[in-house]
Amino acid sequence: MTGHGVARVDGLRIHYRRAGTEGPTVVLLHGGGVDDADLSWRHTVETLAEEYQVYAPDWPEYGDSDPVADPSIDTYREIFEGFVESVGLDEFGLVGISMGGAVALGYTLDNPDCVRALGLVDSYGLGGHVPGGPLLYALSNVPGANATGWSMLGSSRTATVTGLANVVHDPSTLDSAFVEAVNDRASQRGAGRAFTAFQRNEITPDGRARTNFADRLGEVDVPTLLVHGESDPLFPAAWARLAAERIPDSELVVFEDCGHWPTREHPEKFDATLLGFLRERVPSAVRDEE
Repeated sequence: MTGHGVARVDGLRIHYRRAGTEGPTVVLLHGGGVDDADLSWRHTVETLAEEYQVYAPDWPEYGDSDPVADPSIDTYREIFEGFVESVGLDEFGLVGISMGGAVALGYTLDNPDCVRALGLVDSYGLGGHVPGGPLLYALSNVPGANATGWSMLGSSRTATVTGLANVVHDPSTLDSAFVEAVNDRASQRGAGRAFTAFQRNEITPDGRARTNFADRLGEVDVPTLLVHGESDPLFPAAWARLAAERIPDSELVVFEDCGHWPTREHPEKFDATLLGFLRERVPSAVRDEE
């Protein structure tokens, strides 16, 4: 059964999902856009909770968390460090998708003794040039441009499916509950505002990522699982392939017929992949007792 909690980090209210009462701890970090812990990790939280204690925080101004003035990977890393301290975590498995992947990777590089295993899912922070980066930079710097886009995404279910086609491989395969959830978040006042500010901070005018850990991947000193959609239009699968070559103890799983959101495009396959990795690298006594 999934519960909820609130952590206080530097005066901010950080909401999180919580599940599982036994086994090692696993923390799941969601991505940007209109994402939140429930949207990306709904199925994964429930699957892992049978063998692990699971935490999935909402980033500032996502889900039910307070906003922060200057969203960036550096800001989120500081907030995550405060979250870890606030809820009293020691050692844990750490998994991040997209924007959350860059936070997870940066945190792991700085705190290798805290992270037992790392999961990077269609992760930001693995390469320099972002496909469509100049356009993302331009839209984030034109007043109202992104707000209009998010408003259109939330205007109807048809518009939501059309918008998701820019992110996922085949929106027709998405379950209706997920489409409705995206529509609900996109239709809310201020939708995408935090992500627009994040883009201004993270994407340069020539479309390059300000956060790029590619040259430090050889320093990653924990077992690492890389999962990536072959058709990811935001961050190319080539990023993950290069990372798998550079991270000493890593394994790469590329999902065919998948875009940027494998946790919701192929939830059962993703959960089985992650659970298999964690059982090997962060074994749980709960399963042994069954």
